[in-house]
Amino acid sequence: MALTARRQVLETEPLATAKTAKVAAHGVTVFYADKQALEDVSMDIRGHEVTALIGPSGCGKSTFLRCMNRMNDTIAICRVEGEILVDGVDIYGPGVDVVHLRARIGMVFQKPNPFPKSIFENVAYGPRIHGLAENKVALDDIVETSLRRAGLWDEVKDRLNEAGTGLSGGQQQRLCIARAIAVSPEVILMDEPCSALDPIATARIEELIDELREKYTIVIVTHSMQQAARVSQRTAFFHLGVLVEQGDTEQIFTNPVEKRTQDYITGRIG
Repeated sequence: MALTARRQVLETEPLATAKTAKVAAHGVTVFYADKQALEDVSMDIRGHEVTALIGPSGCGKSTFLRCMNRMNDTIAICRVEGEILVDGVDIYGPGVDVVHLRARIGMVFQKPNPFPKSIFENVAYGPRIHGLAENKVALDDIVETSLRRAGLWDEVKDRLNEAGTGLSGGQQQRLCIARAIAVSPEVILMDEPCSALDPIATARIEELIDELREKYTIVIVTHSMQQAARVSQRTAFFHLGVLVEQGDTEQIFTNPVEKRTQDYITGRIG
C-alpha cells in the first residue's frame, strides 16, 4: 500500500465545542515491516461515549484499535510512530507499565475467547493477578458485579463452577466483557464483537454497549454501518490506512463532508 501525502482529516464538529478527550492520538503511523498500515492518524476519543471505527477490510481500523492498548507490541515486525495520550499521558512513553495499561484499557476480540476455566475463574483471574481483591468475599463481589454489568449474572449465577467454554456464543462474549470489566478499566476496546454472533445475541451486546458507556469509554470496530449508527455517538471513517473523516455519528451518516465517506456509506466503495 503506497501512502505518501499527509492528509488533513475532516472534522464535522467545530473544535471549540469538542468535549475533553479521554484518549488523544497525534500523528499515529504504523508499519508492518516495510508495509504502511496507518498514515498520520490524529483523533480524540471522548470519555463516556461510544466511538465507532468504520471502513472497508484492511483499512487500518483494527490496527489503530490495537495501538490504544499496545497490543501491536506483540507483533515483532510492527512499528508505531506518533503518540497516544490517555488522560494526557503518552502510553508509548518511557516507563509505561504495559500490563497495567492493558488493565486500564481492556479489549474484547472478534471471536469470544473465554479461558478454559470455570465461569467464576474467567472473571476472577484478572482481579486476582492485579491484587484487586483483599479476600474471597471481595473477589466474589467483583465477580458478581462484573457479571451483572455484563448482563450475564442471572443466567450463570447457579453454575459459576461450570466451564466458560460451555456457554453459548453470545454468553461467551458477555463473559469476555465481564472479564474485561473485572479489572476496573477506564476504556474498553471492541474489535468486531458481534461478527460471530446471531442477530439475537448481537442485539443483546448492542444493548449492553449502550449501558456500559455510562461507566466506561468504548471504542468499537465494526463492518456494520447499521451497528455503528445504532450504538455510537461518534464515528470515524478509515480508508486505505487514512482517517478520512470523523464526527458525530448522525452527521457522518446523514451529511458527510468528504466524498469518500459518502461513497462508502452508499456502497460505491468498500
